[in-house]
Amino acid sequence: MNHYQDHQQTHSNAPKMVTLVDPYVYQTLQTVIGRTVVVQTSEGNIRGCLTDVKPDHVVVDVSGSPFFIRMQMIIWVLPQ
Repeated sequence: MNHYQDHQQTHSNAPKMVTLVDPYVYQTLQTVIGRTVVVQTSEGNIRGCLTDVKPDHVVVDVSGSPFFIRMQMIIWVLPQ
């Protein structure tokens, strides 16, 4: 076994991160950055200014406090 194969086997059991990205939701949310939104999550809703959108989370500013919400937790978003 050469060094490359040994290296591959060593890392084959390493944990891998898998995340699902919904490109349509991601792109749509980018169009409302800077607007007030209501984000419904499985834990309740959050109302504030949408300040950032990443493939795995959004940032909603609520009275100066940033809330980082995982995309997987979002049920719906209502721009105001």
